[in-house]
Amino acid sequence: MDAVSISDVHKSFPGHWGRGGVYAVKGVSLSITEGGVYGLIGPNGSGKSTLMKLLVGLLAPDAGECRVFGKPATAIANRREIGFLPENPYFYKFLTGFETVRFYGRLCGLRGAALQQRTQELLELVGLEDAANRRLRGYSKGMLQRIGLAQALVQNPRLLVLDEPTAGVDPIGSRTIRDIILNIKQQGVTVFLCSHLLEQVQEICDRVGVLYQGCLIAEGSMDELTRDDCHTEITLHHPTPEMLEQMRQLAGDSWQGCRAARNSLETVFLRGIQAKLREQGRA
Repeated sequence: MDAVSISDVHKSFPGHWGRGGVYAVKGVSLSITEGGVYGLIGPNGSGKSTLMKLLVGLLAPDAGECRVFGKPATAIANRREIGFLPENPYFYKFLTGFETVRFYGRLCGLRGAALQQRTQELLELVGLEDAANRRLRGYSKGMLQRIGLAQALVQNPRLLVLDEPTAGVDPIGSRTIRDIILNIKQQGVTVFLCSHLLEQVQEICDRVGVLYQGCLIAEGSMDELTRDDCHTEITLHHPTPEMLEQMRQLAGDSWQGCRAARNSLETVFLRGIQAKLREQGRA
């Protein structure tokens, strides 16, 4: 059984002052296998957040159907199955990290020793155990996003829905959140996320959908979407000029050129930070 099944969903919103309505989602259909990570990408205003709100039951579709673990998305029984982190979550800044997670745990029915244990587990999972007693007003954007992940996981959901989980987060915080999502996946939780960071989506998602003007214009596994059958890459470790010349001659007219491999700017940034930390550790 699929964790998520979205079938020919449409959603529109009425216009202002008698103007025509706006279609946010137009006939979208997709499915997510249980335990998988599905990434939704698209420009601002393409309908990503609307689709996620339909999935968690905050909105009802005009037509079509959203089902979560075989039940309609609006079913009350799904409330315990779904954890949701919106794009701009609101938290009470006067609470500490520990108090915030415990507050959401109480809302989900946890009490006593089970609540204390779950709160501590989640703070350790998101790497905030050392900041547990600090008030949220002193948290960075990345720390607030990690607290958001903790509150979304407090009731042990089977499906985690994340709307721009790394929005406004620096590269180090973004990589930390990526690692947390991969850890969550290893625990068997299904993850549905949207993000503007395409490289991050490519690293962690099993399948990806491309949404544009409310329509799903492309969908498939990472291999299906990124494969270029017209070109073949060959990776060599420290090739000599003579070896490259021999390969060029063998390739003939198929030779398209040769250049050194490139790392992403994120990789360069993180490697620099890691090197500096190692240097400080030796000092």
